[in-house]
Amino acid sequence: MVNWQVTATTVFCEAVDDEVTIIVYKDWSVKCTGRDKYTSSRDAEFQLVKKSLQLRRTLQCEGLECERVTRYKEKLAAEEAGESGQSTPVDE
Repeated sequence: MVNWQVTATTVFCEAVDDEVTIIVYKDWSVKCTGRDKYTSSRDAEFQLVKKSLQLRRTLQCEGLECERVTRYKEKLAAEEAGESGQSTPVDE
C-alpha cells in the first residue's frame, strides 16, 4: 500500500503542445490537466485544432492511457516496490 495521498508531476506533452500536470492518487486513479483542458468542451477542442493548424501538425489528447501517464505511473510503482523491498535500519 502506498504511503502517500496524492502525487503529481508537470511534463511537456507533445500531443497537445503544452505543459500538463499528471496527478496520481493513492488508489492509483489518475487525472491529467491536459485531458481536462483540451477535451472539456467544443471550444477547447477548437483551440486545439487552431493550434494544430498553426503548428502544421495534428494535436490530439491521447487520454489517460497516453505514454506520459503510463510512464509516470510505472515510475511510481517501481519506487514503491523499491521502498517496500528495502529493510529499515534497527536502533541498537
